[in-house]
Amino acid sequence: MSADTIALNKAMTKFDRHDSVWLFGYGSLIFKADFPFIERRPAHIVGWSRRFWQGSHDHRGTPHAPGRVVTLIQDDGATCAGMAYLITPEVFDHLDYREKNGYLRLSTDIIFEDHSSAEGLVYIATEENAAFLGPASECEIARQIAGAQGPSGRNADYLLGLAVALRELGKEDTHVFEIERHLQLLNAINQDA
Repeated sequence: MSADTIALNKAMTKFDRHDSVWLFGYGSLIFKADFPFIERRPAHIVGWSRRFWQGSHDHRGTPHAPGRVVTLIQDDGATCAGMAYLITPEVFDHLDYREKNGYLRLSTDIIFEDHSSAEGLVYIATEENAAFLGPASECEIARQIAGAQGPSGRNADYLLGLAVALRELGKEDTHVFEIERHLQLLNAINQDA
């Protein structure tokens, strides 16, 4: 079930009057910036863990066969690595549409590699949204990802793109890399069959 959050995000006006604002990306926003930006910098946020717990009915799956994409789960002491983009508020309409299936704009502190920080925004799909799938084993998640495809392409390409982007940043993410490992095992089994 999809959960259109465009109207809710438009009501978040905190940054609307700013000339620019930092956006933190932790999923496909790391490797697929299909919007104009002023600057791009590796960064992280604290107190959150990346998890493939959000359903994708509109990009990497369908309503009948949803894919799985990442969201953030509160996790005291955790650090989530990603990419920060300095954008203008004019980009919000595009991002609100792109992240419409359950993601809400939230304010967060973004920490850059030089240890400086800035208040910015992040899109998070909380467990209250209708598209939230919740936890599953990495093997089960890989199985669902292997069979999902939507208007934006194969769900597996999203997972693999994220894993490559994290390695290029030199960042470790056990959850993502374990799902990737299971997906590769499934692909090897299917090729042998």
